[in-house]
This record gives sequence, structure tokens and C-alpha cells, in this order.
Amino acid sequence: MSSSLSLSSTQLEIEFSDLEAPTGGSAILLAADKLKFGAIAGRLDRKSGGNLRRAAKAAGFEGRQESTLEVLAPSGLGLERVIVVGAGNPGTGSSAGADDGWLLLGGQIYGAVEKAELDAATAVLELPKKTLDGRNVADIALGMLLRSYAFKKYKTDSGGDATGNKASGNKGKRRKAPKTRHLVVACKSPKAAERAFKASRAIAEGVFLARDLVNEPANNLGPVEFAERAEALGKLGVEVDILDETRLEAEKMGALLAVGQGSARPPRVAVMRWQGAPSPRAKPIAFVGKGVVFDTGGISLKPAKGMEDMKGDMGGAAAVIGTMHTLARRKAKVNAVGIVGLVENMPSAKATRPGDIVTSMSGQTIEVLNTDAEGRLVLADLLHYVQTYHKPKAVIDLATLTGAIMVALGQEYAGLFANDDRLAARIEAAGRATGERVWRMPLGAAYDKQLRSQFADMRNIGSRWGGAITAAQFLKRFVDDKTPWAHIDIAGTAMASKRNAINRSWGSGFGVRLLDRLVRDAYE
Repeated sequence: MSSSLSLSSTQLEIEFSDLEAPTGGSAILLAADKLKFGAIAGRLDRKSGGNLRRAAKAAGFEGRQESTLEVLAPSGLGLERVIVVGAGNPGTGSSAGADDGWLLLGGQIYGAVEKAELDAATAVLELPKKTLDGRNVADIALGMLLRSYAFKKYKTDSGGDATGNKASGNKGKRRKAPKTRHLVVACKSPKAAERAFKASRAIAEGVFLARDLVNEPANNLGPVEFAERAEALGKLGVEVDILDETRLEAEKMGALLAVGQGSARPPRVAVMRWQGAPSPRAKPIAFVGKGVVFDTGGISLKPAKGMEDMKGDMGGAAAVIGTMHTLARRKAKVNAVGIVGLVENMPSAKATRPGDIVTSMSGQTIEVLNTDAEGRLVLADLLHYVQTYHKPKAVIDLATLTGAIMVALGQEYAGLFANDDRLAARIEAAGRATGERVWRMPLGAAYDKQLRSQFADMRNIGSRWGGAITAAQFLKRFVDDKTPWAHIDIAGTAMASKRNAINRSWGSGFGVRLLDRLVRDAYE
């Protein structure tokens, strides 16, 4: 039984088979802490005359998490090589309270395969005194897939560019086809693992889609092109409606339009509906994403250093589209709406100026004191729109909104703000389960004082202090008090992300696994 992804950002095929000792090629075995082997690994070690344990002792390998041991052509086994991956105390997760350990183990296994440059291998998923069920195995396989992601769309081995143009000195060599790796996963219940892995594949596709979008350069991914990516979800049964500039003006989305008016590229809003609940009339859960495809800061221009990272300022929109892809791909039994505001924030003769006053779709007026606080203007209109037309049971927005959240939390956690304790608790639980961790931050009327404007209903920035909180407090003004709402600031986790066992990409796809788990646990 085999599974492979159709997306070009991975070249990994996974096949599930019965649990048995490999007889040829390369094998991957697991060892728990203190070099404890499962039955098959122990049997192979004895068959080799104790070679595996001797090699481990010589290398100081004890089976700790994130450690590996490679043994070439061990005697008596007929194998080209054996890689022993340290599982540590498996299933305990990446941090206190997290249960993403199987996922991380899968990433570690694929990392060992990649380092050894193997084209094929058999991974024996067996541990001492622990039976890995189908769900455990599927999580390990998902970790392998997530680690295998590579964005090489614009890489050429011959020196030419991705469009086929020849660079200086290029003699017309063609790009090499990416290598496809084949992993056989030997486990106790391959059929159960295959069934569980169907949903895992859908999750991987959604994460890869989000990563692809964040990694794309802004010259090739403007608002129109981004909207076309959303339209492609129609092939999966998602209803997609694209609002162009004329329709945005008709809806009086003055805040969103103000952000994009300095760009030569017109704004778009993509509305995606997945109707999977038993009752088509069931209220949907709504996901809202900031999609600033490039953010110069506008007239309040950002410093040049690091501005290239602002191609990733649409990480929230990428996560929403990736989530909608996953829900549709696995046919989630839920009604869901995803809405993303797609704009480019550029300085020009037409750009919004500091001091301008704009009117949002809700009718509330906003004094724009800093045009680099633009994401909250986009979200303000989206939040009002989705509540007006879709009456959701809950609204969750994701945005690379503030540098202030990175000052507070670094790149380990996303900031969570909510007007509803139950919704916040559900998101926190989903974060622990997936390893996409969130930390709840405060909201309070005291912060509203910073948003007072002399000339409008509010200003778009507060003081220097508590910037992530005042941004959330601003958004709260566009949410009905009776609607459960959460805002997740992913500025530190969606782009220029820290490398870990399951992500080696600049764009992490953060949020897809979090939201999918939330839907699975709380809304299906």
C-alpha cells in the first residue's frame, strides 16, 4: 500500500507493510533511551554478533531523542547499512504538555534518510514494550512528509533561472529532475496505518500549500495570483467567490482598500466555503487571514534591512487557504468559511498618508497614524464581512500582525487573544496536540485608551508599549460581543521560522495543523 503527494514540493513515496525484519537494502531501526531495542532490532543485533551494540558503544549512542547511529554493511545481515534512530522516551512530545512526539520522530527518521542520501529504505517502527497503533504510525509518517518538503521552484543546477532563461556561461543544460525517495514503513497494523494516513496526507498537502505561498516571491504572487490559488480549491468541492475592486467598493471596505491603494496591483478578497456538516444550515466556523502579499510599510516606510522578509506578510492568508484545502481533502464533517484579504502595501502618489481618515465596512472611522500598521485595517473589514454574511458560530483570525508579539514570545509561541474562554482553551489544546503552540495574551478596556483619536472613532496604533495587545484590542472593535472570537498573531512563527525536526523551510505553514486539529476535536 503506497501513498504519495501530488504537490511538487515533496518527492517522497511512503508504503506501509507488515512488521518484519528487512532482508536487503538499507534499514532504519528505533532505539529508546539506554539503547533499548524492540524485538526485531534486538534479533538483528544478535544475528550480527552484537555489531550494532558495539558500534553504539563506540559512538556514544544511547538512543536519546535527536541522535542517530549509522552502521555500514553490518556483518551477517545482508543489509547495505543500518541507521538506528534514537526515539528517547517516545510519545512525550516536544515540550511539557505537548503530544507531537511521534510527528517529530518521523521528521528525525526522514532527516537521517536525507543525510545518508538514501533513495530507498525500510523503517521498522517497533519499540520495546510499546505497541505503535495505526494513529502513531500515521503521525510518524506525517512527520516524514513534513520534513521532506523543499521549495526549489526557482533553483537550477545549470545556472539558468526557473523560466528556462540562460544565465551567463550557461551552455543550456537542463535542470535535473528532483530525486524521489521511497520509504517502506514496516509496522504491526499496516492497514490501520494506511487508513489513518489518509487524513495525514490531507494535512501535509494543506501545510505544503501554505509553505509554498509564503515562500513565493512577491513579484510572482500578487493579490490576483493569490486569489487564483484560492480559486483552485474549487476542484476539491470548495465554493470560492472572488471579490474584485468594484465589489470591494460596493461593500464599502474602505479600510482594506486604503491599504492597497498605493499599489499598481489591485486588491482581492477570496471567500471560500466548505459545506461538510450533516446539516447544510449548520452555522460555520470562520477563518480569517491577513494576506498582505508584500509590505513596504507604505508611506511609513520600513527600513531596507530585512524588508525582503515582507513577502511573507501573507502567512495568515496562506494558513487559511491551507486549512480549507485540508478540510476539503479529508472531507471534514463541518461547515467552514475561509476569507482572506489580499493587498499590497506600497508607497506611491496614490498611497494612504499618515493622518488620513478612512471609513471601514462597519461604518467606524479610523485615523491612520502609521501606514505600516496596515494588517489590522485589512482584518477589520474581513471580520465585519464574515459576520454580516455568514453568521459564524466562531471566528478565528490569523495574521503576521506585529513585531511586538515576537518581543514578547520569540519564535516559540504564537500570541493568542480571545473574547471567549472556551474557544481559547480549545485552541490551546489544539496547540499542545500539534506542537503549534500558542500563549494566551490579555485583552482589556484599559488598552482602549491608547486607541483614542481626536478626529475619528479610533486611531490605528497605540503607544510604544503593548503593541500586540493594542492591535488585538483594535480588532475586537469589529467583532460582535456575542460572537466567540480569537486572534492569533503568527508574526514569529509563520515566516523566517526556526528549523526543527519537521520543518526546514523558511515558510513554516504554521496554523494549518493547529486549525485542522481544532476543527477535528471541537467542531466535527
